Amino acid sequence: MPTTVPHAIPESPPQHESTSENAARGRILILIAAVLWSSSGFFAKADVFAGWPGPLLAFWRAAFALTILVPFVRRPQWSLWLIPMTLCFIGMNWAYLTAMTTGRAATAIWLQCTAPLWVLIVGVTFFKEKLLRSDLFLMGFGCAGVALILGFELRDAATASVMYGLLSGVFYAGVVLSLRLLRAIDPAWLITLNLLATVAALSPYAIWGDHQPSGYQWIYLAGFGALQMGLPYLLFARGVRSISGHEASGLALVEPVLVPVWAFLVWHEGVTWPIVIGGVLIFCGLLVRIIPSKNNEAVNKRGH
Repeated sequence: MPTTVPHAIPESPPQHESTSENAARGRILILIAAVLWSSSGFFAKADVFAGWPGPLLAFWRAAFALTILVPFVRRPQWSLWLIPMTLCFIGMNWAYLTAMTTGRAATAIWLQCTAPLWVLIVGVTFFKEKLLRSDLFLMGFGCAGVALILGFELRDAATASVMYGLLSGVFYAGVVLSLRLLRAIDPAWLITLNLLATVAALSPYAIWGDHQPSGYQWIYLAGFGALQMGLPYLLFARGVRSISGHEASGLALVEPVLVPVWAFLVWHEGVTWPIVIGGVLIFCGLLVRIIPSKNNEAVNKRGH
């Protein structure tokens, strides 16, 4: 959940001046998308998937999401930047769902939210982007939140989950950075290609793994792919046409807040105070970073 438009949909400004009615509809669509995205805490923690490895869940989620997104691809294009994008997307899904299945949902989602920190570091270091005051808040709050979560989780011997969570944030940053260079390409094509690559890369887990879907598992997997991943992309892509990228990103912050709520309300997974406080710190850093300011607007006008 980055500070730019989330989940691998490139930010694109509205094509024309939005009416208040269109803007309201866009906000509703984005909120619905964020709520659906947050249901990863419901699906990944379901009892029917007890013992399933994260990469296997990632395979089936991507496979069912494709059934929703493929019909919307209109303009397939090729670029060398598609290669790092797809590799990072595969790694992001593998790491995130592994973190989700080996540890707490809250830890997985908030550590994935470190992606903007890596994007910021790379942007300032290699792309020579201007460092804004809000960037300092992002780094300060983000690092404090991560340190708190790491300190508690590592003390609690949750090393594997923490490492996978951090990796998911690093890979997610790679996806976002790649998309900056691919913003002119059809978003439906980009996400579909990412999902196809994920299915291909993780197919050995489905073909030769110890777990094969049966019974109610098929229903859960279909919901995981279609409702948690496929449909939200379409809703978000439609909603972001009517409002600014900053506002869309702010509304999408509903997702990381709700992920652990799903896991707690439905599957009674507890959340500790250090993780809650760490998540709040990361949330504050993200919120400050995406709030539009005169400085942010000036940088955007220069094309950064």
